[in-house]
Amino acid sequence: MRIDQFGYETSLSSPEAALAWDRTVLAFLAHAAATPDHLGKVLSLEPGFAVGHAVKGLFCMMLGRSEMVETARAAHEAAQLCVREGAPLPRETGYVRALGAWLEGRPSGTVREMEAILTRWPEDALAMKISHATRFILGDNKGMRASVEALLPAYDARNPARGYLFGCHAFALEETGEYGRAETAGRMGLSLAADDAWGLHAVAHVFDMTCDSRAGLGWLEGREAAWSHCNNFRYHVWWHKALMHLDQGEIDAVFHLYDTEVRRDHTDDFRDISNGASLLMRLELEGIDVGDRWEEMAEISERRTGDACLIFADLHYLLALIGGGHQSAIKQLLARLHDDAKRVGSCEMMARMANPGRSAAMGLEAFGSGDYKTAFLNLSRARHSMQLVGGSHAQRDLFERLTIDAGIKGGFLDEAETILKERSVRRAGGLDRYASTRLDLIAETRGGWAEAGRLPAE
Repeated sequence: MRIDQFGYETSLSSPEAALAWDRTVLAFLAHAAATPDHLGKVLSLEPGFAVGHAVKGLFCMMLGRSEMVETARAAHEAAQLCVREGAPLPRETGYVRALGAWLEGRPSGTVREMEAILTRWPEDALAMKISHATRFILGDNKGMRASVEALLPAYDARNPARGYLFGCHAFALEETGEYGRAETAGRMGLSLAADDAWGLHAVAHVFDMTCDSRAGLGWLEGREAAWSHCNNFRYHVWWHKALMHLDQGEIDAVFHLYDTEVRRDHTDDFRDISNGASLLMRLELEGIDVGDRWEEMAEISERRTGDACLIFADLHYLLALIGGGHQSAIKQLLARLHDDAKRVGSCEMMARMANPGRSAAMGLEAFGSGDYKTAFLNLSRARHSMQLVGGSHAQRDLFERLTIDAGIKGGFLDEAETILKERSVRRAGGLDRYASTRLDLIAETRGGWAEAGRLPAE
């Protein structure tokens, strides 16, 4: 047996495979594009390594693509065969059970398996990151923070994953409103791991949530090396930079980043679609013509209407379809969501299709068709459950903006103003460009109504 970089035994026998496994883990922590290459080398050298197959399957499930589920099932079968024919360690079999839980529709079971591993082997940074990533998908920000904070004492200066743990802590702190501590943790993580793109992006989130986009641009400027090595996560960091330019009113810079970085490669990963769709929708909410940029994402999204893997993905596919005017595909996706909502007991993700998915989707469709009253009623109904969609505050803020704009356009000025104030509280009491312009618009609309003797929401 070989000892890994954290001092734990593995069932690997080859020194070369053990080195490739260590590299796999560090690459995954860094969101590196080379992660699958390292994992592929491990499995080619030691095809009987159960954890390698299980992790491959878990990576597939995180992609939120229906066709990858079969690949994950095959990986699970391979892992189970390795368990029966080999001699995996107790820590390693936990990964196999974790994949099985997700395939059964219980990603929360995946989290429990990872946490069980961490209870006995706290320095297993792979389990830490998988737990963190799965909780992120589930919208469990408090769980993310509790998990990481329980591990902090175990990661001393000798641990090669210490910087990445700080990066995860930074993101969890930011998502739970501890902005000052989040910035400190993110900077510490990056000082220990120069390629800690997650920690760097956590600090970018802090500047977003504290309404300081100019400082955020200063933070990202010159640090491109921290995310240039990444897989598609690099598009997301560029998306953050584009959002900061949008808040500054620098529209040419937004379009430049959209065309050259955010959607440069026209990829079909749902996270990349979410970057593009949410950025274009933000621009359109500001009355800015985005040209024909919707079409390539709409064509991709038309092929994903039957996925039913993640409600976060579905809602962004729907945005792209609305932006591109693909009416038939919009109807297909909405019909599928309605059917999924009836299957609440079948798996955890179907429960999210029902709530908040169905109301949110109906609100988006109504907004796209100009029925702002219906849009507001549905979006506001979904609003208090949107955490379950997963993603971050910055990503879900688009749905908040659409709710507010629907409220203003639909005549629900008091309600829209209340949501704006609640949004401001979450953002350390600050006002970004979006909030300032909407408060001004509400005041102007009230003034016009007063002159005309009109009542709200007539």
